[in-house]
Amino acid sequence: MFISQNFSPPREETLYDLAELFKIFGDSTRIRILFALFDAEINVGALADALNMTQSAVSHQLKILKQSKLVGSRREGKSMIYFLADDHVRTIIQQGLDHIEE
Repeated sequence: MFISQNFSPPREETLYDLAELFKIFGDSTRIRILFALFDAEINVGALADALNMTQSAVSHQLKILKQSKLVGSRREGKSMIYFLADDHVRTIIQQGLDHIEE
């Protein structure tokens, strides 16, 4: 494999952040939550029901996803509504699926 002389690797801090991002995708429960949010904004209770999990377990994973900027939220009355933060999340997952299905 030939690496161009113009190749300049990202800064160490950037590489660390990238590795941390991929660690988040290393948990199948978090992936299930992200898939549930692909087409709908949803509250914790509905997510827990859809995934057959406790609200506490879903809330814990949502906190991690939110800290990683993969999921966003907004308050609607007494409920927090969760959604994918942006289309990059969908793209990362789709690229991963494409890769493993080759």
